[in-house]
Amino acid sequence: MDNKIIAADIFEARKRISSLIYKTPLRKSIALSKRVGAHAYYKLEFLQETGSFKIRGAANFLVHLDHSQLSKGVVAYSTGNHGKATAYMATLIGSKAKICLSQNVPAHKQEEIKKVGGEVIVVGKSQDEAEIRALELKDREGLSVVPPFDHPYIIMGQGTIGLEILEDLPNVDTVIVPVSGGGLISGIATVIKINKSNCRIIGVSMNRGAAMFESVQQGKPVQVEEVETLADSLQGGILLDNQYTFDIVRKYVDDIILVTEEEIALALTYVFLQDHYILEGAAAVGIAALLAGKVRDLGKNVVIVLTGNNVDNNQLLSVIKNNKDKIIN
Repeated sequence: MDNKIIAADIFEARKRISSLIYKTPLRKSIALSKRVGAHAYYKLEFLQETGSFKIRGAANFLVHLDHSQLSKGVVAYSTGNHGKATAYMATLIGSKAKICLSQNVPAHKQEEIKKVGGEVIVVGKSQDEAEIRALELKDREGLSVVPPFDHPYIIMGQGTIGLEILEDLPNVDTVIVPVSGGGLISGIATVIKINKSNCRIIGVSMNRGAAMFESVQQGKPVQVEEVETLADSLQGGILLDNQYTFDIVRKYVDDIILVTEEEIALALTYVFLQDHYILEGAAAVGIAALLAGKVRDLGKNVVIVLTGNNVDNNQLLSVIKNNKDKIIN
């Protein structure tokens, strides 16, 4: 497969998956707009059927499998949301899925995967160990591996978000995207930069175990330790043999910003109280960066991609309780 992903590929991906996913709304936040001095819009990807954007990439990958491959089943390794999306999509199109997770994946995400028809396999303390088990299952049972981020079909599927942003807000100046393995930001950045080169693409991650940030800093893919974080969906490495996302991020992403656990907690509380949205920690990192004043030169129109809402209810309620008095309108 050609290593170069172009905007035309993402247009084709949208044609293939349009009946399987939602075109999510772009909604202006009055409160955040006032706070940052720009028109701030949320891309509501948490409204997807599985509660995250991951369904786009999973759908685009699975529609490329033939009947024989689908009949044998698929396997994925994940920090949660990709596993849920893969399991849901496999069930939808008549296949079956095994999902390999590390011990770091929260229990509520394991249960969500089971609810949509996935078989959960918990192994090891990192996504890398979960990947090893997935590859073993591929060899032993003939399953097709659905990669979480570093594959053209996955990147193209996630890139359809960028198409929707450009259609709904052609004069967008800045797009802020959570970053983990880079599949999401790679797809969005590819289509937006090719069509609107002066639009800034800003990645955001937690300041604990940010694999893409550390890799870009060192000029090569590196491993990082996975540590406990509110943004658990952003855990995991980018693969030492990364083929796509690392180079795309270096080419198209203008900056990667890190936020603290305290800033993520404030963002979760802010978006709940001001906009009445329930998010998971990973989805709130863009808001966290804005509230902390870490993103400069926003321009007139900024889009923050809200990636998912697969959060533990008790954890979220605790965060809101501990931070509600710190929120400034």
